[in-house]
Formats: sequence, structure tokens, C-alpha cells
Amino acid sequence: MSDNLHMPLRVAVAKRALDILVALLGLAVTLPLFPLLALAVALDSPGPVIFRQLRVGRMRADRTELFIMYKFRSMRQDAEAKSGAVWASKQDPRVTRVGAFLRKTRLDELPQLFNVLKGDMSIVGPRPERPGLYGKLEAAVPFFAERTAGLRPGITGMAQVYQGYDANLDDVRKKAGWDHAYALSLTSLRSWLRVDLRVALDTVIVMVTGRGQ
Repeated sequence: MSDNLHMPLRVAVAKRALDILVALLGLAVTLPLFPLLALAVALDSPGPVIFRQLRVGRMRADRTELFIMYKFRSMRQDAEAKSGAVWASKQDPRVTRVGAFLRKTRLDELPQLFNVLKGDMSIVGPRPERPGLYGKLEAAVPFFAERTAGLRPGITGMAQVYQGYDANLDDVRKKAGWDHAYALSLTSLRSWLRVDLRVALDTVIVMVTGRGQ
């Protein structure tokens, strides 16, 4: 299996170069917000400011990558102490007051720009899933694992913008459809750039209007 099943080499190179450029520009613009957001998270509830969680990354020819994803913490520190890995839900009682604002505006995901620079993630791509849920989802959703075949997961993407967070298996099936549709857009520079720009624009609209979850 090739590391880039969906992308010609020129698309893969251009996509990675644009990821690095956008991440650097994004950090240059938003880095002054980091201390303010960190202070708000710290004052709102006890626990670490930055939430670190293991996620499943790109599926390569000989292995599937795992990485630590960074976010501003939006839930109580003990959110899954009793339940284990579970999906977030609408009006989730585990979400803090500041966390609700961060989720609606997607500001909780700003630290993932560092994941992009490290090569763990892309700006646009499939949503990174948690290892604790992966086996169940792969068994229940056809071709679920292939979502990230040759693709780094994204901070945003078609599934994240148009589907939102998962609440059940039906949501995951729809999300997998969006992710495979995105993969089909990577066959040419023109198609990739058109889709990525559209997703980026729609992501900004979600952030400005507070329609995130």
C-alpha cells in the first residue's frame, strides 16, 4: 500500500507546504490569544490548561501512526474518569463554561497548529479518532480505517464542518462518507485547492458565528 493512496506526489508536496505556511501564519496571528485563553481555562476549572490525548493518525504502508493531539481543555479534568472513552454530546454536562465558548468558536483547537508543524496533522483532513473507540468503529463502519490511508488527519475538514461531532454510529457512517469524498478531491492540484479553500472558508464562518460544538 502506498503512503499516498489518493494524492499524486505534486499534490502531497503542495498540501504539506501549504499546511506549514498556514500553521505558521495562524500561530503568528493567534499566539497573543494563547495566554488569555489559558488564563480563562485555568480560572474556570481546576486542571491542566492544555489537554493532551492520544489519537490515530495517518495509515501508512507498514503502520498506522499514533500521536498526541493538543487542545485547550474544554471539559472537567475528571470528564471520563468513570465512563472511559465516550463521545461528547450536545449540552454535555462535562463541558465547562469557558469550554463551551471555546468549542463553539473552535478556539480550543488552536494548539493543534503545533501538531501540523510537527507533521502529525494537516489543516484539512479526516477527523482524528481515539484509539479507545477505533476498534468498535472499524468493526461497525465499512472502510472506516481507510479514511486516513495516506492522509494526515485534519484540524478541520468536510466531516468536521458539515457533520459536526459524533453522537452515535450513524453520525460516524456519515462522517466516513465525507472523509472518503474528501480523499477523492485530492487527485489534482485544482480539485484539492478548490475543496480546501471551501472548507477553510466554511470553518471561518463556523468560528465567527459560534456554530461549533
